Amino acid sequence: MRLYLIRHAQSSNNALADPSGRVCDPPLTALGHRQARRLARFLSAGAERLEGGAALGRPLGYRFARLFCSPMYRSLLTTQYLAKALGLAPEVWVALHEHGGVYLDHGGEQGVVGYPGKTRAEMLAEFPGYILPEDVTERGWWFGAREDYAGCCDRAARVAETLRSWAGSEECIALLSHGGFLDALLKDLLGTPADRGRFYAHSNTGITCVDLRGDGSVRLEYLNRVDHLPPELVT
Repeated sequence: MRLYLIRHAQSSNNALADPSGRVCDPPLTALGHRQARRLARFLSAGAERLEGGAALGRPLGYRFARLFCSPMYRSLLTTQYLAKALGLAPEVWVALHEHGGVYLDHGGEQGVVGYPGKTRAEMLAEFPGYILPEDVTERGWWFGAREDYAGCCDRAARVAETLRSWAGSEECIALLSHGGFLDALLKDLLGTPADRGRFYAHSNTGITCVDLRGDGSVRLEYLNRVDHLPPELVT
């Protein structure tokens, strides 16, 4: 199975100079929408190339069989562009959410407060055609405060286990997720230590390609490609 790991486009939190203005479930910026449009156009029409310039022989685009996304708003919005361009119904996978979950640190006595994220009705109203799992409810999908790093790594390990169970397939699958979670997922898939001393960085809409093979071997084809973006749109 060929797996594509893609970070969402620039969110309003990403663009903040002062993190005190952070919101719990941010939208995309105007620049982020431009990045998402570029990404969708590239994935639907661009021929993929590996290191050394060898073409993969898919002149009509990447031909994904399935498109999964995080339930966070910035991911849902980015995925909307891909779904239209690729003709796919996105599947929301709650476990792809960013490290920490949906929360704000208000400081003082109030401290860290968790928020539920988009409810099922809100998602269906704004994103018709998305396939929602049962854990996106009418109360939302996040019911904790702030997830710690160990919790993120445990969640990434569970996602990696599911992906490995699909390794014998010839399908191409895309996961639209977040920088911190993609780092944890790659560490598990590649067998590198789950610590904060190493980080697999992803730019907004950066693409990583991993081959998961039926014999259990894993091949990292490339990391954080942003070929689809001009320099002024790389964030």
